[in-house]
Parts: sequence; C-alpha cells; structure tokens
Amino acid sequence: MRFAVDAHAIGRHLTGNEVYVRSLLNAFAAQDQDDEFIAYVSAESAAQCIPSNIRTRRIATNPFVRLGFDLAMKVRQDRPDLLHVQYTAPLACPVPVVVSVHDVSFLEHPEYFTRDRAWQLQWSVRRTVRRAAKILTGSEFSRSSILKVYGELDEDKVVVVPNAAASEFRPIAREAASAVVREHFQIDAPFVLSVGDLQPRKNQIGLIRAFARLVQAYPQLKQNLVLAGKETWFGDQVHRAARDSGVADRIQFCGFVSDADLLQLYNACDLFVFPSFYEGFGLPALEAMACGRAVTCSHTSALPEVVDGAAILFDPYALDEIVRALADLLLDAELRLRMERLGLQRAAHFSWQKTAQRTLAVFHDVLEKSRATSAVYSRTIAHR
Repeated sequence: MRFAVDAHAIGRHLTGNEVYVRSLLNAFAAQDQDDEFIAYVSAESAAQCIPSNIRTRRIATNPFVRLGFDLAMKVRQDRPDLLHVQYTAPLACPVPVVVSVHDVSFLEHPEYFTRDRAWQLQWSVRRTVRRAAKILTGSEFSRSSILKVYGELDEDKVVVVPNAAASEFRPIAREAASAVVREHFQIDAPFVLSVGDLQPRKNQIGLIRAFARLVQAYPQLKQNLVLAGKETWFGDQVHRAARDSGVADRIQFCGFVSDADLLQLYNACDLFVFPSFYEGFGLPALEAMACGRAVTCSHTSALPEVVDGAAILFDPYALDEIVRALADLLLDAELRLRMERLGLQRAAHFSWQKTAQRTLAVFHDVLEKSRATSAVYSRTIAHR
C-alpha cells in the first residue's frame, strides 16, 4: 500500500505537531512491511529529518495554498491509497483521509488562542473530522472530548493510539549534561525545568508565581527555574510575570530548543514540572520520565492518564499545591529517587514502534472497508 503523510510541520518549529509526525515517519520507516510512504514537507531542510526510504515532496508553506489546492494536487499526482493529516485535511482530497486530532482545546477553551486561530481551527477541524474515515488521538481523555464536542460522530470512528517519548530521550551522565547546559545556556545553578510554548494553557505564569512563593518559603533551596519553549503572541505576558515576580534573577528562558539540547536539559535538571491546564497527551512529561527525571504535573485533562501514578500531581489553579509538590520533591531525596524509578518504568510502556504499528493497522482497516464498500456499490450498479 502507498500511504501519504502531510508532514509540513517538520522543520518549522511547530513543536508537538512536528515531534509527532517526525517520530511517526521514523517508526514507519523501521517497520518490516511492504508499505510505501510519501511525506509532503514545506521546509527546505525537512527532508534531512526523514528516513531515506520515505519519499519526500515539497508543498507550499502558506496554509491557504497548501490546503486550498497544492496538497490535493500532489495527492492526485502521486495516487496514494490514503492521506494522513493532523487536524486539517485539504479542501478536496481524492483518497480516504485519516486525521490525528491531539486535543480539542480550541473548542473547549478558545481563550487559550487568538480569536482568529480559534475560529480557523473550529471551522477546519470540524470539516475534516466529518469527512475523515478515522480519527486518531493519543488518550482516552481526548477521545471522550472529541466525541463530546462532535456529537454526531460514531464512537468507533475515534481510535486511541498513544504517543511516546522518542528513543533519543534517555538517561545520560548528569555531569556531562550539566556541562553542556552551562555552555549552551549559561545555566550554572541547579534548576527545575518546564517545557512548553509560551501560551496561556501551559500556565507558565502560574508556575512563576508558585516558584516565587517557593523561594520565599524555603530560602535554603538554591534551584533556579528554567522555561524552555517557543515564543508566541502570549510571550510578553509570561516575561512580564517573571520580571514582576521578585525572583527574576532566578528565572531563565531558553526559547525554542532542539531535541538534542532538550535531552541535555532534561538530564541536567533536578526535576521536571508541567503545570499545564489542558493536555491531550502531555509528551514533555513522558520525555522527562524517559530521561530519568522526577516529574510533578497537573491533575487535569490527559496528564493523570499518561503518568499513571508515576508523578506527583497538583491542581494547576492552586499555587500552594504547586509549591508543595515542588518542595516535597526538592527536599526529599528519597521521594525524588522513587519518582525517578517509577517514571522510567512508566515511560517504557510507550514506544513509537507500537504507535506506528497501531496507526498502520488503522490505515489498513480503512482501506479494507473502503474497498469492500466500493465492491458492494459496483455490484449494485451492475445489477441495475
């Protein structure tokens, strides 16, 4: 079978979407099967990130051009059996579509987005999920949310296929990682790490305020707070909160970081904190666990399902709970070591090979049903 994948996110710093499609393509390429894959990319450097046994084709960077006609035109030329997209399919597509919808925060919490972006996602994703043959999502939480907001969908249409931490995220020597972090980011002090684009739902402002309380309540703690994540329209508010916190000299922003640098940051930190209000999966928490770091995170959305008892949970709306979780892990070395062991065990339950196998099973199921439907239709026409 020939499967096409919209991989325009690769090489464009689109964070979670880029990690997902890049990891999936790498796992597809490693599968021992006869399927053929085509990846449609926008960034000039994207082909360097894709295995050589996957053919790449350039498509437009502009989303209106890409989704309006360019992607559909390439699909007609290449004639794949199926197209896999994230969130949004092209306006016209001559083959069955499987769509990955990682979460529906744009419907359940539009305040996390600019008005135009929320409206665009609400319109385009609704159109896509209605016409898609199958919808993939990473957690039972997201599956329930998708079925709730798109009440007309059949339950069987939405399939949970969990994500995973990439194999590159693993424990490495702490001293070596710390040396790289000192050189690349000028971080000399021990630190607590949080990863995520600077946007409202990631709750960096709440974390900054909680960290300021932590420093005041426990002056013996020497850790700084390091925030790694791409700047967005909301970034100015996060930076302002840091400046106004009273501990600005102990808060550092790294901006967007590569996976190679992220590996070093995870391994060098004392613990990882993820205070997000809403996650369809919560991959950074799993990546930190895979690197052997203790994790504390929100008890909301998909995070409890993903960490499954291997992290200290808190209410992201309650600053005192965030403070308590951080203090417990920083002050209790035995607890921290226990959570590190549990996190490594939990991360090992997930792999991109499993994700790829389950995704391909959905692809083949869609094609079998499509062909069966076409055969019935052909026989019906023949008997008229």
